[in-house]
Amino acid sequence: MAAKKKPAPVEETNTPVEAPAAAPEAPAPEAKPTKKPARKPKAKQPEVQAKPAFAKPTAHDFDVIIEPLITEKSMALTQYANKITVKVAASANKIEIKEAFQRIFQVKVVAIRVVNQIGKTTTRGGRYKGTISGFKKAIITLAPGEAVDLFKE
Repeated sequence: MAAKKKPAPVEETNTPVEAPAAAPEAPAPEAKPTKKPARKPKAKQPEVQAKPAFAKPTAHDFDVIIEPLITEKSMALTQYANKITVKVAASANKIEIKEAFQRIFQVKVVAIRVVNQIGKTTTRGGRYKGTISGFKKAIITLAPGEAVDLFKE
């Protein structure tokens, strides 16, 4: 039999052994806190306001608001300034007029102006005297976006 040779002892040295050159590694990703991605701000949608619900009109409301006043000036106010002109009871105050108008027409009233039209004397055909009776009228300003159809059939 053949005798086995013992391997030679390895000399230990204090020199560092260089590792074989490897491909450069990508930098380690930074640890970020886990946040939800930022949301895009939502586009502001116009707020749709619910129409205020008014109570049903009472008989007193129809005694306060007598009739709409139809003149060239009042029609221009209705068309361009969102104001309605009506004849009202002589004893009615602004609060009664506002509440009655809101209940009858189901619209939001912003302001009320009241005018007392005085009675006038006139001639009828040049020979006869007559009178035009006085009345109280209210100019009612409606909220923006509100409308009243005075000529319903």
